[in-house]
Amino acid sequence: MTAVWVDGGADVADKYIERHAQTGDLVVTQDVPLAALLVPKGVAVLDPRGEEHTTETIGERLSIRDFMDQVRSAGGITGGPPPYDARARQAFASALDRVLTRMLR
Repeated sequence: MTAVWVDGGADVADKYIERHAQTGDLVVTQDVPLAALLVPKGVAVLDPRGEEHTTETIGERLSIRDFMDQVRSAGGITGGPPPYDARARQAFASALDRVLTRMLR
């Protein structure tokens, strides 16, 4: 395992991950724009709640994210995600197991 320190700044870590991630890697992120950059590269991407981003789903998820961002920018109140509870942890653990099993075949 390796840890990498990147300089501070907007999207510096995302840019590093995008440049270095490659087919066969797994990235866990709740950052949908980052996921949208990684999925076409063949990187497996999970969010912390166990949702896998794929070529079939990433366009819709990015569109929803952008729409909600526009609503918030216009003063709309969208609320936040539900609490990260035992169900969310179990969903993530199951998804992680499924993705790792698929990757190791």
